[in-house]
Amino acid sequence: QLVESGGGLVQPGGSLSLSCVVTGSNLDDLIIGWFRRAPGKEREGVSCIKVGGTSRKYADAVKGRFTIYRNNAENRINLESNDLRPEDTAVYFCAAVRPPFMKQMCVEDMPGAHEYSYWGQGTQVTVSS
Repeated sequence: QLVESGGGLVQPGGSLSLSCVVTGSNLDDLIIGWFRRAPGKEREGVSCIKVGGTSRKYADAVKGRFTIYRNNAENRINLESNDLRPEDTAVYFCAAVRPPFMKQMCVEDMPGAHEYSYWGQGTQVTVSS
């Protein structure tokens, strides 16, 4: 089960820390991805992390502004979002998959949405003055 939190209303240039709590699985076995869906647009990948390793990937639109990391103390994956812009307004979802044996994921590029098995309900991020 995945549960997101941390969304809200923030002014341009502000920051939010989104959180994805994962239960029912060993976090080290998973690839966790963050996606977003803006009004009138298709869902797009934001970032991914190979939790049991060091690999992280980011979409070009958020590179240098967003950071994905593991919070070991609380079994959650955080997405630190800085210098937020109006175009970052969207519902943000986290997703999880246990990669098939020997398959590399979130190494060369971000997995597509269809490659994930589990999804949270989403958290709304609104960037507006």
